[in-house]
Amino acid sequence: MRAVVYERYGGPEALTLREVPTPIPSRGEVIVEVVATSVNLSDWEGLRGRPGYARIGGLIRPVHQTLGSDIAGRIVAVGDGVSRFVVGDEVFGDNLARKGGFAEYAVAPESALTHKPKELSFAEASTIPQAGAIASQAVALATPGSRMLINGAGGGSGSFMVQLASAKGVHVTAVDNAGKQDFLRVLGADATLDYRRDDFTRTGPYDLIVDLVASRSIFAFRRALAKGGRCVVIGGTSRAVLRMVTVGRLLGVLTRAQLGLLIVRQGPAGFASVARSCASGELDIHIDRVFSLSEVPAALAWHGEGRARGKVVVAVREG
Repeated sequence: MRAVVYERYGGPEALTLREVPTPIPSRGEVIVEVVATSVNLSDWEGLRGRPGYARIGGLIRPVHQTLGSDIAGRIVAVGDGVSRFVVGDEVFGDNLARKGGFAEYAVAPESALTHKPKELSFAEASTIPQAGAIASQAVALATPGSRMLINGAGGGSGSFMVQLASAKGVHVTAVDNAGKQDFLRVLGADATLDYRRDDFTRTGPYDLIVDLVASRSIFAFRRALAKGGRCVVIGGTSRAVLRMVTVGRLLGVLTRAQLGLLIVRQGPAGFASVARSCASGELDIHIDRVFSLSEVPAALAWHGEGRARGKVVVAVREG
């Protein structure tokens, strides 16, 4: 089968398209004929090996030589003990533990997948798992009428998050680059900020801050919070994450705020509500660009450089 592989950390130039053996399922696993895979920040981080936590399990070289975790496709083989799927089922999910989505076939534990809604195309379904789980679980922390700021709001998770928060009656301030301001307003943002020009930590105060690209100090986050407010980060630099789980907790106790990480529940249960809302038309799926399997390096660069409005999808084959 064809797969996009890399053997060292680096930029998109480290990726090559080559023939590799087709995987064989072990107990509890299935083989998915991949139709579409969406790009996530975790793919960009895994490619570069930065931040440092992206190298967990592979300090010198990547453990999984094919990236891509949000997959959508058809079951073509099942291992022993698989009870939820049969050959021919259309499925999607976040295969974060195994990755392998930038290939014609991927092996995944059956627990990572669920049946694809018939109302959604494979490309649309592939955009939901990781981004939908992050968005729904972050918005669950907000209350109607509260003020929420989302940093990095113009990407995949952010595009779902803005819509969900707005529908919940939350006042949303969305932060991203200047080229995405109109897009953020279309999503439902009440206010927008250009991070290159505006320091969001000097605006507010906000009842909830969700930072998808955390790089600010905990003291800056605290400055932007209302009394009793909460700030959660999802990813970001290793330094920002470490400070948030150490000094951030202490500062929160001292100032009666909550500062920490958003630990996202993985698996279909984590994104099921977003999938249902997309299937019913309550939520819009925004696919910025679709690339072919041979164009995976360009797809990762487009996403990693912050140019995408919504999700980037790799179409591995026709649906």
